[in-house]
Amino acid sequence: MRIGQRATRFLAGGALALAAVGLAAWLVPHPVVAQGGGSLRPPSAFAGIAEDRQRSIALFIEAGKVLQHPRCVNCHPSGNRPLQGEDGRPHQPWVRRGPDGHGVAGLRCTACHQSTNYDAVGMPGHANWHLAPASMGWQGRSLAEICSQIKDPARNGGHSLAEIVEHMARDSLVGWAWSPGVGRERAPGTQQELGALIKAWADTGAVCPRS
Repeated sequence: MRIGQRATRFLAGGALALAAVGLAAWLVPHPVVAQGGGSLRPPSAFAGIAEDRQRSIALFIEAGKVLQHPRCVNCHPSGNRPLQGEDGRPHQPWVRRGPDGHGVAGLRCTACHQSTNYDAVGMPGHANWHLAPASMGWQGRSLAEICSQIKDPARNGGHSLAEIVEHMARDSLVGWAWSPGVGRERAPGTQQELGALIKAWADTGAVCPRS
C-alpha cells in the first residue's frame, strides 16, 4: 500500500509539474520575436505632395502602419474575443468582451492583466486594460474601412477629430503599444510620431484611402 501511495503521489506531482511547465510556455512570449517595429515618416516627408487630398491620404497610409499592427489590432478584434501574439491568434484562456469591454463577471481583464507589464510570465498590463468598442473592430478590415470607422462619431464613441488626435497622441493605453513588454514587437515609430501624423491628416481634410 505504501509503495502504491508513493507511486500515486509521484505521478500526481509529475502531472502538476508538467502542467506548470505548459502554463509557463503558454504565458511567456516566444524569445525570438523582434522588439523593434520599424519607423514612421514624419508629416514633413509628405510636404512635396501639393494637393491636400492626396497628402491627407498619404499621411493616413503612413499612420496605418501602426493602426494595422498587432499591438493595435489585437485589442480591436471584430468579434468578442481578444487576439494575442504577432499572428493575431485568439486569446487564451477563452475570455469574452463583456458589456463594457473589460470582460465578463468572474473573468474580468484585471483578473490577469495588472497595472503594468509582468515580464516574469509575459503578461501585458495597463491600469485601464480593455478592448476597444465592438464598433471599432479593425480585425480583417482594410485601411479605408478603419479610416471610415475612426471618423464616424456613430462608431467611434461620439468623438470629434480633435479628440481622436488627442487619443492617438496622448492616451497611455495607446502608448502601451510602444512598451509592450518582453517578447512583443513594438508598434512602428513612437506615439508622438503617430499623433503628429494623425493631426496632419486631420488638418488636411481627414481624407480616407480608397482601399
